[in-house]
Amino acid sequence: MFEIKGSFKDVDGWKKFKKVVNARSEKLAVEKLMSIIGSNHKVKRYLIKIDEIKKVGE
Repeated sequence: MFEIKGSFKDVDGWKKFKKVVNARSEKLAVEKLMSIIGSNHKVKRYLIKIDEIKKVGE
């Protein structure tokens, strides 16, 4: 599991997020996060900025 912190651009400006994603690698965690935020908030991938990725738990 990975904890990912960053921000994405919304209609009102940049919104911060902190999300825990269950994935086997850091690369897969980023892909899953992009998919989740993109579908929930209708945001393109280039408007999502990742500041920190940290492995948590198993």
